[in-house]
Amino acid sequence: MENKNERRREEILRISGVNPRKCMKCGKCSATCPSYDEMEYHPHEFVYMVESGELAPLLESKSIYKCLTCFACVERCPRGVEPAKLIEAVRLTVIREKGANHLKADDIPAKLDEEIPQQLLMSAFRKYSK
Repeated sequence: MENKNERRREEILRISGVNPRKCMKCGKCSATCPSYDEMEYHPHEFVYMVESGELAPLLESKSIYKCLTCFACVERCPRGVEPAKLIEAVRLTVIREKGANHLKADDIPAKLDEEIPQQLLMSAFRKYSK
């Protein structure tokens, strides 16, 4: 079990590109978060929990879907930790473990629609093909 948890942690860190050890736990990221009141775990807690390997509560949390990915926390962090990228990586890990893990290039033509902005498709492609 511990080995699987460590692999998950390493995968989250790889996907996000974030070094959680840079966090000085000042809470400025959480103070600026517009979803703070909606979240069970706040941005600074995500950083700490990923750093310490406490992933199980994060993977079950609704907070990963409450994050707006607005990057307000990223802008506010004095150390450049980027909590939103960690939250997005945890969200992606949950999606992958449930089996809906990748958007392949061959899937895109079936999803095309005149109403859908191309930026949405490219964003989804980047998000689900990491």
